[in-house]
Amino acid sequence: MAVSQLSLLLFHSLLAIATITSAVAAATPYLSPTTLFPNYQKMLTTFKIYTYTPPSQFTSTVTTQPESLFTTSLLASPFVTQDPEEAHLFFLPFHPDLPTRSLARQVRELRQKLPYWNRTLGADHVFLSLSGIDYSSDRNSLELKKNSVQISRFPTTSGHFIPHKDITLPPLNPSPLAVPHAPPANKTATYLGYMRADGLPEESSIVNELINDPDFVIGSQPSDGLGEMGNSKFCLFVYGGEVTWIGEAMAAGCVPAVVADRPIQDLPLMDVLRWTEIAVFVGTRGGARGLKEVLRGVGEERYERMKGLGAEASRHLAWNAAPQPHDAFHMVMYQLWLRRHTIRYTRREWV
Repeated sequence: MAVSQLSLLLFHSLLAIATITSAVAAATPYLSPTTLFPNYQKMLTTFKIYTYTPPSQFTSTVTTQPESLFTTSLLASPFVTQDPEEAHLFFLPFHPDLPTRSLARQVRELRQKLPYWNRTLGADHVFLSLSGIDYSSDRNSLELKKNSVQISRFPTTSGHFIPHKDITLPPLNPSPLAVPHAPPANKTATYLGYMRADGLPEESSIVNELINDPDFVIGSQPSDGLGEMGNSKFCLFVYGGEVTWIGEAMAAGCVPAVVADRPIQDLPLMDVLRWTEIAVFVGTRGGARGLKEVLRGVGEERYERMKGLGAEASRHLAWNAAPQPHDAFHMVMYQLWLRRHTIRYTRREWV
């Protein structure tokens, strides 16, 4: 066989492999489907977190927020160890809405009383902060900000999130809709999109443009949405607005359309989910007309794939009073598991 024929055969073989690989990747909502579940099983049996003794004011019976459910689930889980020497990470039970100055004071106390913070300058420590903490010249808060893993609500305050180490909690709908975790097979879309008008940023004008558009239906109450979601192709979420129902939308087969004018770096489970395969991202510069053009430009084959993958991924966004396999709590733990390798900084004296 001539060299040119061999080269052509090799080219077509590589092209076929690339096509198959691309198709497999596109058929899953996960970033690393071949490693996710084996690593998840390993996490269940080996991952250990040491929890500092929480202050009395930390105790709370409120379980209608994701940070409360996460903390309650963690403290009652087999991930907690009483032996700090076998711990992969250290959980700082700070109250999630403490100001930066108070956080710095508590870090200073830990540094003086126990040796674990100083071994890594906080790089193997985890803490909760609702909207994230800002920068400060104080040594303690600076190490907390730059080194420790911050867990926040989604979306976070601009500048308060460091993508390579911080994570956000999947949102929790305090009044979840009773929707199946699989899209209806015979779903017929009546509307191009559904949107909740409550809780939107004040600067958002997209609702005013869409409110009289017959292609869209606008809900105004948290209880609205079940029927509308089931009859809409897309569910619109304005970044910075109300996002607690995104899991229900995905479970109902309503593909999320996230409206934002900049790249979003704090999406929940960004280490797990391939968000570009389950959601559409669109800016506001084109207004309602531009939004409709983008949504109508999504082909039926791609749309059906996104709908199915979104329903599959929605189970990982669900919070349970008693954690279930692969739910929101366990996926947050998996992201922490991925961050268990830390840099051991050389200790030095500070003036």
